[in-house]
Parts: sequence; C-alpha cells; structure tokens
Amino acid sequence: MSFEQQIDPQLIEQARAQIRSLVNEIAQLARSDVAPDEFYREFLPRVVSGLAAIGGAVWLAEEGGRLTLGYQVNIQEAKLQDCSEEDKSRHARLLYRVLGSEEGILVAPYSGFGDSDGEGNPTEWLLVLAPLRTELEQVGVVEIFQRPNPRVETQRGYLRFLTQMCDLAGEYLKSRQLRQLADRQALWSQMEEFIRQVHGNLNPRTTAYVIANEGRRLIGCDRVTVAIRRGSKCRIEAISGQDVIDRRANTVRLLTNLATVVTAADEQVWYTGDTGQMAPQIEEALDEYVDQSHSKTVAVIPLRRPHLEPVVEEEADKRPEPPPVVGALIVERIEDARLPETMVNRIKIVAEHSGAALANALEHHSLFLLPVWRALGKWRVVVAARNLPRTVAVLGALLATLVALFVVPMPFKLQAKGTVEPVERYRVFAGMDGVVEEVFVDHGTKVFGPKADANFPGTELARLRNTDLEVEIRRVTGELAATVEDINKTHQVLLRGKGRLSDAERAQLQGRLAELEATLRSLEQQRELLLAKRKQLTIYSPADGEVITWDVKNLLRERPVRRGDVLMEVANPAGPWQLEVLMPERRMGHIARMRTQIKARNPDDDLEVEYVLASQPDRTLRGKVKEIHQAAEVRDDHGNVVLIKVAIDKSDLPPGVRPGAGVSAKVYCGRVSLVYWLLHDVIDFVRTRILFRLF
Repeated sequence: MSFEQQIDPQLIEQARAQIRSLVNEIAQLARSDVAPDEFYREFLPRVVSGLAAIGGAVWLAEEGGRLTLGYQVNIQEAKLQDCSEEDKSRHARLLYRVLGSEEGILVAPYSGFGDSDGEGNPTEWLLVLAPLRTELEQVGVVEIFQRPNPRVETQRGYLRFLTQMCDLAGEYLKSRQLRQLADRQALWSQMEEFIRQVHGNLNPRTTAYVIANEGRRLIGCDRVTVAIRRGSKCRIEAISGQDVIDRRANTVRLLTNLATVVTAADEQVWYTGDTGQMAPQIEEALDEYVDQSHSKTVAVIPLRRPHLEPVVEEEADKRPEPPPVVGALIVERIEDARLPETMVNRIKIVAEHSGAALANALEHHSLFLLPVWRALGKWRVVVAARNLPRTVAVLGALLATLVALFVVPMPFKLQAKGTVEPVERYRVFAGMDGVVEEVFVDHGTKVFGPKADANFPGTELARLRNTDLEVEIRRVTGELAATVEDINKTHQVLLRGKGRLSDAERAQLQGRLAELEATLRSLEQQRELLLAKRKQLTIYSPADGEVITWDVKNLLRERPVRRGDVLMEVANPAGPWQLEVLMPERRMGHIARMRTQIKARNPDDDLEVEYVLASQPDRTLRGKVKEIHQAAEVRDDHGNVVLIKVAIDKSDLPPGVRPGAGVSAKVYCGRVSLVYWLLHDVIDFVRTRILFRLF
C-alpha cells in the first residue's frame, strides 16, 4: 500500500480547514486597527501554527536599517544564543539579505551563501524567511524555524504560505500607513489653527490659556494643564476648561510639585498605571497626584524652545546644550488608561509648538522696563500741541522730585525688633543629672538669694532625685559599716592572741588592720563627696527677685534634666530695666560709623534710640545705647543679628509691664539724602552682592 493511500482524507481536510481558518484570522487581523506590537503578537503564533513549525521571530528594521527582535515564539529552541559570535554574524547577514530582497528564501540547516564568511544558517533547523514590506519601505523580516529534511515540495509550500502571510501583513502595514497619512492630514488642518492661535499673543498667561484649551481639543484628552517654570519651581498657569485656578487646592499643589520634579529631572513622563521604571522622586510625586486626581493616564512633557540652527555633520559630536526648560505640559485622561500612538504623536507636536510659543512670550515679557518702552513708542502723543503743557508740568515735577531725592536730608534711623528686660536677670541651672521631684515656686513667686551672715542658702526652688546617687551612697555606707566591723574583729583577735600568736601572725594581722583603716578613710571620703553631691540636688535661688518662668511647676515636675540645663529664670523687676535690641548684622556698619563719630566728640555719649512698646504703640520712648556685643549670633526668628543693650528710664515704662515685652526700636544714625533714606537696603544689596563681585 502506497504512502498516499495510508493518509486519511478526512485528516487532510481537517488540516486544510484549520489552515484556512488561520489564514482568515490573519486576514481579519490585517484589516483591524491594532497597534503593531499587538498585531505581531497575534500574527506570528498563527503563522507558526499554520506551518506546524517549532518557532519563529519577527525582526523589525529601525531607523538606520538596524534589525531588532520585534516578537518571537519559542526562539530558544533554535539555540541562536548558544552560537558563536561568527555564527551569529552570519545569521544577521542572512536577515539583512532577506530584508533587501523582494522574495523569501529557504535555508537548509548549517548552510549558507558564498564562503564561510557569507550569510548562513548556523542552526539545525530549516529556516523559512520572507520580507515584510510595503510599497514605500522595508519593514522587517519574518523568520520561521521548521523541522529539517522535508520534501522539496513541502519546503516550497512552507515558503509560499509564509510569503502569502507576509503579503497580508504588508496590507496591514500599508493600511496603517494610509490611516496615519489621513490622520496626519486632519492633524495638520487642526494644527494650523492651533499654531495660529498659540503664536498670536506674547502675553505668557494668555499663551498658556490658549495652549491648555486649544491643546486639549487638538489632542482629544480630558484635561491639559500648563505650568511655567519660575527659577527652580513651577507655577500652574492654566488648566483647560477653568477660568480661575485655586492654587491652594490640594490637587493643584500636588500637580505643581509633579511639574517641578519632572522639569528638574528634564525627562518626559508617560504614566498609564505603572511607575516601576521611573525615578524615585518622580514616582513619589506622581503617586501622590494620581491618588488625589484618580487620573488613569498622565503625560508630563517639559517645554523648551526647539533648536533652530541645524547641526553640521562635522560638528555632530559638539552639539550645543539644549535650551532651558520654560515650563511643562501635563496631559490627562480620567477614565481611559490607554495611550494610543496617534495621541502620543499629537502630544509631542503640541508640546514642541507650545514650548516655542511660551518661550517667546516669556522672553518678550522679561524685557527690562517693557511698559516704559511701550510708552516711548507713543511719544508723539506726548508732545502734541494740546498735551505739551501737561508734558512740561510733569517733566518739571519729575525734575524737582529728582533734585529733592539728592538734596533733602532725612534722619536715618535703623529699625529692629527687641524686648524690654530687667537688668538683674539670672538663669537657674541644674547642678547635676536627675529627675525633678518637687518644685516649690511658681510664676511670680518672690524669692531671696543666699545670705552669708544669716547662714541662709537662698529660697529653695526645686529638688531633684537621682536614683543612681542614692544607690551609690547606700553602697558606700554598707561598705563603710563592713569595714568598721572588720577593723573591730581584727583588734579583738590581736588582743585575745597576746602571747599565743607568733610574730609572723601578729605582723600579718597588723598589716591587715592597716589596710582596713586605709580603706575606711577612702570610704569616708567617698561618702562625704556623695553627700555633697546630694546637697546639689536641692536648687536655691541665686539672687533676690521673682520667678519669671511661666507655668514652671507643670514644666518641670517629673522631668529628667542634665547637669547645666536651665530650669527657670529669676529676675528683679524692682531694679533697673533695659532694652535688648536684635539688630541685623548687615546694618551694623552704619551703627559702628555713627557711634565712632559720637565717641570722638564725647566719650560719655552714645547713640540715641527711639522705641515703642507693642502694648502701647501710641507712645514713643527714648533711651541710649550702653553696650553692643562684639559677636553676632543666629536667632531662629531674626537670622544673623547683633545684640544691642539700651539704657532706659524705668519710670517711662507703663505700670504692669512684664519682662520680655516686645518693642520696636529705631537707632539714630545721623542724616542722609532722601534717595538713600528710601533705598538704602537696595543700595547696600547692590554694593555687596553685585559691585563687590565685579570688582
């Protein structure tokens, strides 16, 4: 019986039906509008199944003609990764040969074209290869790994089937190109209107609103936001569909932070649900915003002016630095997590033109004295006959004002914040580590300092507890008692053993007795020191006055403290008072110069100070500087300051004024011109930050 007679015709018909079904599926897939990745993912397994092959691969041509693996099925069975570099190179040349041809080829196992360095098949499988192409370009190569040694007719059937399937794939690619061209034509029509509007105004805010609203219509998304970069941070300038932006809203704040982070990193962000491949700072900012806004798709594109000058080939390795980022374009889709390729292309085009328009608007808006130049452009209106008297009057007033700025003297007073304090003020420190066991005073309690003649250590303020110290005292006391007992026993042994102890035994006991007496003296000294430390657990007032620390009992009770910690403050309100003014260090040059002049005329005189109490701002009081600290210090609320102590008359203070009451003080530093009186901070800034660096 022949081989053909052994084959069941029903099985042949089933195989043909299965192949026809696969061909129909591929034909239907070629007519669909799916992405290329999805097409190859559906296309290649059906081709491999139709050929009953072990696997296959789709190699796609990138820009420059380089082939990369687009999709594969069971490619590991071909064992290409185990081949030598020479064999891999031969296989690559074989793929490029097929890419440059118009027909498919069959390559037997371990065979090739030309000598050993030519194209070839380094595998043990029959390779069936066909190009993927359209009328405009070569797209790639489809490679099928088939079992070796089939009949010649079967091999030709393999190649014919693969060629037909590649033709269907070519129809898909051609249809896709046509759709892209149609979309591009529609895009250009819409883009022309968008470009006309976005470049029609040089006001940054107006430009941002046009980008947000017209860009949303062009892209076809749910929301477009435009952020403008100011320094190192971004500011949300426009949101599509919103006339007013509440920048205190949580969503706007999170979106501002996201735009700032992305523009700082200077990289595009395309989010469709996965942030695993993003930088940590971008991932954190994006997660916070998405959790608040519930957007399924977010694209953040830094905006910058595009390069206008072409790059010369000879200088391709010396490309200029990219222009700085001027803002960010944020595109969102609320309900859809997909990001079609057409939308991606539109986003990129909108971002490119938006960057140019926004950069032009910001550059124009940043021109120095732009309103003045606009006014000067209308100078003819100013010198018209009917406006000439007004122009002369205005110029005369401006000239008079300018002369007054440099001629009229003004008293120069430097203002600073400060407090009014008693001169006699003491801080009470902890004498050693411990826990505050009891506080005997409260805010406003009158206390008295130590009196040597009356053997009075001062008013008891607080008492500390130190468990370690008590344990140590008990230990030393116990050892002291044990040592005394040992001494007594040794004495008794010496007394009872007279005449019965040998000289060596007596000498040994006497040595032991001497050692115990030395230990006793050491323990007594330790006990005296520990008892002295125990006395330090009681805190006494250092001077007469009253406690000015607020709520001192609740502040200190059961609080652990360390040696040197400030527990409370005692002041004497009945004594003299003074101002403590915190003058910024940058203003101390004026004060030092004026003080030197005053001291040269009269060594006993000093700078005058005017001040008002925060509780009595309608009354101006006066004093004189008595001391200026030589060192500057940093205060959290005031920055780098110098402490100035000002002598005042206590009788000027209103009744009931409390230590630490806030004041605003002005130190008199002579007379200066009106322009310096108005702009001294600006002039000093220019001198120190600009002129100093230049010269």
